[in-house]
Amino acid sequence: MPRHAPARQDASGPAPRAADAAQRRRRLSGALLAAAGAILFSGKAIIVKLCFRHGVDAVTLLALRMLVAFPFFLLMAGWAARRAPAPLPAGDRWRVALLGFVGYYLASFLDFAGLAYITATLERLILYLTPTLVLLIGWAAFGRRPGRLQWVALGVSYLGVALAFGHDLQTGGDDIVLGGALVFGSTLAYAFYLAGSGEAVARVGAVRLTAYASSVACVLCIGQFLLLRPLAALALPPQVYWLSLLNGTLCTAVPMLMVMLGVARIGSGPASQIGMLGPVSTIVLSVLILGEPMGPWQVAGTLLVLGGVLLVTRAPVSAPRPPRAA
Repeated sequence: MPRHAPARQDASGPAPRAADAAQRRRRLSGALLAAAGAILFSGKAIIVKLCFRHGVDAVTLLALRMLVAFPFFLLMAGWAARRAPAPLPAGDRWRVALLGFVGYYLASFLDFAGLAYITATLERLILYLTPTLVLLIGWAAFGRRPGRLQWVALGVSYLGVALAFGHDLQTGGDDIVLGGALVFGSTLAYAFYLAGSGEAVARVGAVRLTAYASSVACVLCIGQFLLLRPLAALALPPQVYWLSLLNGTLCTAVPMLMVMLGVARIGSGPASQIGMLGPVSTIVLSVLILGEPMGPWQVAGTLLVLGGVLLVTRAPVSAPRPPRAA
C-alpha cells in the first residue's frame, strides 16, 4: 500500500487564529497601559500647581510626594531583587545611586522648583525635549552623529518651545526665564540619566534599576526636607495632603508600573510615541482645571514640539564617528 503523505497543518486553522487574537489583545492592552500611564504622569504638574496655591514650597511638596511613593518603590525593588539571578556588585550599587541622584532626585527637584514660575503647559513642552537632549548627548559623548532629518527635527522642536516661551515671557518677565531654566535643567538631568543608564539596564535590569534609583531619590528628597525645613512646615492644609497622596500614587508609582508593562507588551518605540499623549493631556487639564490661557502661539508651539520629537525618535542615527588620531 502506498504511503500517505503527512497532512500539512492549515495555517489558517483555529490554533493560529487564536494565537493572532491573543497577540492583538496583548498589543491592545499594552497600548492602553502606555496611554493611561502617560496621561496619569501628566497630572503631576497640575497637582503641583494646585498645591502651590496653598502656600507650600517645592522642597516640602517633593518630600510629601516621595514619602507616599516610597513604599511602592520598595515593593517593586523587593520583587525585582527576588527575580534577579544575583545581588548587585558594589560597583553597580554606586552607579545606581548616582543615576538615582541625577535622574530622579535632581530632575524632580528642578522640575518642582521651576513649576512655581511657569505654566504647566510650558513645563511639559520643555520636559518633552528629553529625546532631543539624549540625541545631542549621544553625539557629543559617544559619537552617534544625528542624521539630516534629525537635525531638522531638533530645529522644529526648539522652535516650538521658543514660540511658547516667547509668548509666556511677555506676561511673566524674569520669573518665566528662571522657571524655564530650572525645568530645562530638569530635562537635561533626566537626559543624562537616560544616556548613562544603557549599560546599567543591561546588567541590572530595567525594573530593578528603576525601583532602586527611585528609592534612592525618595531617601534624598525626604532627607533634603529634614535638613532644610522644620517639622512645623508640615502644618499644611488638608488639601495639600490629599493632593500629595494622589501625586505619589496615581501620578507617580501607578503610571510608572503601567508604562513598564506597556513597554513589555508593545516595545519602547511604540510606547514612546503613545507617550505624546502626555503633553496634550497636560494642556487640556491646565486649561480645564488651572484656567491657564491657551492661545494660538501655545498651540503652534505644542504641535511643533510634538512633531519634532516624533521625527527625532523615528529617524535613524548615522554610524558612530571614528576616534580621532592621537
